[in-house]
Amino acid sequence: MATRAHRAPISLLVLLLASVTGVASKSFAITNNCEYTVWPGILSSAGSPGMDSTGFALAPGESRTMPVPAGWSGRLWGRTLCTTDPAGKFACVTGDCGSGRQDCAGGGAAPPATLAEFTMDGNDGMDFYDVSLVDGYNLPMLVAPEQQGAAAAAGGNCAPTGCVVDLNGACPGDLRVPSSTGGVACKSACEAFGTAQYCCSGEYGSPGTCRPSAYSQFFKNACPRAYSYAYDDATSTFTCAGAVSAYAITFCPSTTSVKSAGSNAEAPAGLPLINGTMVYQGGDQFVGAGAAARPALDLAAVLVGVAALALALARPMPR
Repeated sequence: MATRAHRAPISLLVLLLASVTGVASKSFAITNNCEYTVWPGILSSAGSPGMDSTGFALAPGESRTMPVPAGWSGRLWGRTLCTTDPAGKFACVTGDCGSGRQDCAGGGAAPPATLAEFTMDGNDGMDFYDVSLVDGYNLPMLVAPEQQGAAAAAGGNCAPTGCVVDLNGACPGDLRVPSSTGGVACKSACEAFGTAQYCCSGEYGSPGTCRPSAYSQFFKNACPRAYSYAYDDATSTFTCAGAVSAYAITFCPSTTSVKSAGSNAEAPAGLPLINGTMVYQGGDQFVGAGAAARPALDLAAVLVGVAALALALARPMPR
């Protein structure tokens, strides 16, 4: 279950088991295909080993490969429109982590922000990952496992996921974060209105009582594999077996770096937009198109993934 304010960190027991069994470290290849600089931010879950960096700049077209320690759990996002003031304080209009520096140093993304979330080397050595719009959206992002064929043969729902369309222009007016040049981010309904119904809290704090809203459907229709609200598990949690040793994380993963939600253009690697809905080819397949298109998932794999991601409810992650 993706939550608005925090994400389940992997348990200390799982971390210890990973270190004892010698699970190999993996890597993230992070690429900025946007026409502007993006500052990736990284937050490790409580109890997880840390990454080599928690924040840096990627110029347009630039890439950086980072080692991922065994058993790592956390989230990664892109910050935009960042500047340093005369006093030396670094801040971003979207995705700011509040550290006052390029490195986030334990700070999480201020919503709205598109989030990639990972629990590596979990149950049966599987990696669990998703792209979440539960905290809103600020830029397109794609997470794609490498060695996908080998991983599929070994089991797991191993496939690309993300939100590759630019939703800022199409964002509903009451969710839009405006600027002098147009929308720069799109809030979730929870962030915009703060009600229990939209935040899946209080009497709405269960899958049976917290249902999709018109606002979450806006995100789901455009990005059917991304989390659109807290209990959007069935179509949004992905798993890869140990054969996968690297993940490509791409900001603005389109040929023009900007796509509208209503575009019919094609993204790279044959990822078409059909009726404004992203359909991912490879791995499991979508049937049909438009808002009704959903992946054919292995329910058992999804349940295992949700259980693994729920290990982190020990304490909330920093904002």
